[in-house]
Amino acid sequence: MERTTLITGASGFLGAHVVAAAVARSQAEGTLAEPLGPLVVGQCRGSALLAPRFCSPREAAQWIEADLLSDAGGLLERVRPTEIVHCAALSRAAACEADPPGANALNAEVPAQLAAWAQEHGARFIHVSTDQVFGAEDAPDGGFDEDSSPGPVSEYGRSKLAGERAVLEAMPSATVARLPLLYGNSAGRGLGASDSILEQVERGERPRLFVDEWRTPLEVSCAGAALVELLDFDAPGVVHLAGPDRVSRHRFGVAVLQSMGLSRDEAEAELVPTHQAELDAGAPRPRDVSLNASRALAALASDLPGVSVGLARVH
Repeated sequence: MERTTLITGASGFLGAHVVAAAVARSQAEGTLAEPLGPLVVGQCRGSALLAPRFCSPREAAQWIEADLLSDAGGLLERVRPTEIVHCAALSRAAACEADPPGANALNAEVPAQLAAWAQEHGARFIHVSTDQVFGAEDAPDGGFDEDSSPGPVSEYGRSKLAGERAVLEAMPSATVARLPLLYGNSAGRGLGASDSILEQVERGERPRLFVDEWRTPLEVSCAGAALVELLDFDAPGVVHLAGPDRVSRHRFGVAVLQSMGLSRDEAEAELVPTHQAELDAGAPRPRDVSLNASRALAALASDLPGVSVGLARVH
């Protein structure tokens, strides 16, 4: 059966890189008769022109504008995918806190609808979730693994956890991939953990970064490649994709600026060390949601590099 890969949220920071990885796989599988290989379809809510810049050639993917809240069923019937990577989400924590029903609709109800369709039609389904399903307690040594009990502290985390459970209830063979803080190339859009810092510094601002919030960051193109690789695995349930380094947001910011050629002292001078209690972020923030990705590392060929290696690849 001819393979058709649908990536939702394809114009987003992660989604664009998933499309690029799916296109690379499609081209590798192409033949002389069909040089572009299996079809890759990217769903965008807004302008489809935001995402293709990551793909080469640009026409290697098909782009469809569709609102998942109002027309997920119509999108699925038009595309008839054999596999789906669901990246779309309401991921701004403050927006989720201000509108819990809206967060639940996009982060739980839509994934459940997609998973139910995939179950009925025999399609592979990967649902992208987040380290923010943890946070009620700090991560243990080595980070939270897939058997750790979730405990979100924000509406975003609660809605994403509800989405995980709804997906696996609708389709027990689905894969739920929890991702950490992502950084890397956003094609000048200031998205992600590293480009957002660089954009602020370029504007002459001094970003305020937490010294008491720890994550296990992952370079976004590596996350995209791992998600696409998971499409070929029989991997039901939850899997963690994360880097091996547990770092504070402030230490990560220093590493980002050092990767651009600044000395450590110069990098630290560009940032404002901040404690969580000093800044109202619009939603509760967990202190330590570090993930343990040892299972994925053992199973996947895709690299999940540490911060210094990942930043060297980007810059």
